[in-house]
Amino acid sequence: MSESITAQIAALQEMSVNELRVKYRELFEGKEPNSSNRGFLWRRIAYRIQELKFSGLSGPAKARLEALKTELDPINKVAKRSTNQSKSPGKNNGRDSRLPLPGTVVRRKYKGSIVEVKVLSDGFEYDGRPFKTLTAVAKEVTGCHWNGYLFFDL
Repeated sequence: MSESITAQIAALQEMSVNELRVKYRELFEGKEPNSSNRGFLWRRIAYRIQELKFSGLSGPAKARLEALKTELDPINKVAKRSTNQSKSPGKNNGRDSRLPLPGTVVRRKYKGSIVEVKVLSDGFEYDGRPFKTLTAVAKEVTGCHWNGYLFFDL
């Protein structure tokens, strides 16, 4: 990195949030920043300074990113379902792939006793009572909210 870019980025650290917002508008052609977080503004401006100096991403890299955006859901970080796909990713006939087969007994030691849960085709059985989710079983056992998969280490 050239010395002038290094100096520009170092100078950003001395700026107030309002000064960073003004600098953001300069570098992003008048666009308003969508945050007033100092760290966010500093990183975005520092990246933009380097992007303008070194021309940003290459053409093939931009094309690859565009292709990935059509294939992946960036918010949930999973593959997008195609229109001809009938099942959700990671599920088998509507069942979560993390679950053992129906009839399996899942065990966990908790506060000196063994908790046993039987996996059913449409839920779970604990202490002779049916439950819809492992989370409900974990809450029954502990008295507070737990992710069922984490509680039973699945």
